[in-house]
Amino acid sequence: MSLSAKGNKKLEEMDSDKMFHPSLSAALMKLDPEDGGKMMEYFQTHALLAREKTLLQASVREQKKLLVENGKLKKDIEELRHELHDKQRRRVAKVLLSPSKTLNSPAPPAAASQTPSLDLDGGRKVTRRQRGDKKAAPLTPSPTVDVSRLDLRVGRVLSVRRHPQAANLTVQDVDVGEKAPRSVVSKRRPDDQQPLVGSLAVLLCNVKGCKVKGVASHARLLRCFQPDGPVELLAPPTGSKPGDRVTFLNHPAGEPDRELKAKQRVWDRVQAGLRVDAQGVATYDGCGFQVEGKGLCRAPSLTNGTIRST
Repeated sequence: MSLSAKGNKKLEEMDSDKMFHPSLSAALMKLDPEDGGKMMEYFQTHALLAREKTLLQASVREQKKLLVENGKLKKDIEELRHELHDKQRRRVAKVLLSPSKTLNSPAPPAAASQTPSLDLDGGRKVTRRQRGDKKAAPLTPSPTVDVSRLDLRVGRVLSVRRHPQAANLTVQDVDVGEKAPRSVVSKRRPDDQQPLVGSLAVLLCNVKGCKVKGVASHARLLRCFQPDGPVELLAPPTGSKPGDRVTFLNHPAGEPDRELKAKQRVWDRVQAGLRVDAQGVATYDGCGFQVEGKGLCRAPSLTNGTIRST
């Protein structure tokens, strides 16, 4: 039995006449004949108030209990409503799809429709997954290949040393305008006539860092190539300083990616349009490499070549 039920039962047993023992009233009247009756009424009034308070507290507890149960019921109803809504949506989708299959594709002959299921699964219904059929994947547009996604910056080569584990590689420390120089691993080219230390160069800075035979590389140098000719560093215009961004003349300048994703192959797809023109100017689809306000990037001496990262 709950506390509220016990309290109600006890209160029902309490009657105004039986609330106090008769001897109490007689004793009060004997002690104080004038005020004994008032004192007895006072005790009875307080007893009634105490009973009403107990009843009120019991009803509040019951109300709280009902509110909790009501909240649980509301939650259960909401979950059931969502489940019903999902089932109705799936049922409607099946109804909408089934007529389109019937209308758009001719019905195969009865013999032809039964033969594959008998051959494949011994008379049982064979699903699309069991037959190995694949639904056509939805066409998703590939990310835009925009040359402005490349983070090309001017850098100054501070030092050059041989790679400790590969004779055909060199390690350069390059200042690209950051707090610390970047380590760049590139191929050692005997046909490269330029002294690297102290030279300004153009670097691709938002490639993913990697280790090349144990040495970290965090950028790529851009070089100019010519068939059966020399190899030269792509040179920024006079007045450039480490950290200057290289953009493209007459081409919308967007924000470069924080890091080029290897799967998108942005550099590989852009590289086909990177060339050195007949005046020695580095271009992308005819738009010259530039450091805004300072000039165009050029190959020091060769013309009609290509541009690659090393």
